[in-house]
Amino acid sequence: MGRLENKVVLITGIGGGMGREAARRFASEGATVVGCDINEEALAETVRLVQAEGGRISGSAPVDAGDPKAVETWIDDAAAARGGIDILYNNASIQRFGAIDEISVEDWDFAIDMELNIVFYAVRAAWKHLKARGGGVILNIGSIAGTRGVEFMPQNAHGAAKAGVINLTQQLAVEGGPHNIRAVCISPGFIQTIATTFLVEDPPPSLKAAWDRTPLRGVGQPEDIVNAAVFLASDEASWITGINLVVDGGSSTLG
Repeated sequence: MGRLENKVVLITGIGGGMGREAARRFASEGATVVGCDINEEALAETVRLVQAEGGRISGSAPVDAGDPKAVETWIDDAAAARGGIDILYNNASIQRFGAIDEISVEDWDFAIDMELNIVFYAVRAAWKHLKARGGGVILNIGSIAGTRGVEFMPQNAHGAAKAGVINLTQQLAVEGGPHNIRAVCISPGFIQTIATTFLVEDPPPSLKAAWDRTPLRGVGQPEDIVNAAVFLASDEASWITGINLVVDGGSSTLG
């Protein structure tokens, strides 16, 4: 029996990277995965992969998780089709970067909307279903940029948004406790995905220096984050809530 047997798990942004890995791994642990993505072809490929591996999955696309009405419809439909939900995995986000004197107001607002508000929209829509279920888990993805400054590139909006996600998780833990709803956050360090491979292949000197200082050398992989997510979402973590688990190879221990 898998660690997530018979759990209904909603995952945003399953079209690639950590979202695709989460869909595959959660399904392999016995969960029924209901995913969404903005990209129809990418979502269809994830569904094909999970089904080929024997997992239970369905998906909806295009779903703009930054549209509160669209995400509410997706969650309500998933709960109705599956008889409720057990876990909400807020994976989806889109970043915008820029130095404080260069980033536009539009890019700042976009990053806050697509990294912080996007989590609020999904949690707000899922809350009533988790209460009706008698409890469940909200799993958010933060970032080490939400805990400290980042030296290799300016991440003002990204860091501020992810700091908001971390704090929102803590508040959700307090409000969710009486309903047996746990809220947890994972803050990754640098993870190699399709979107970041160009930096791995040709890292700027400051990023290479940061990697060289990391106690566990190298860069993280999507499975490093999903391994932690499986545990935190499972009943093995039933007395864990309100935490921000940093998964970064130890880089944050160096200050």
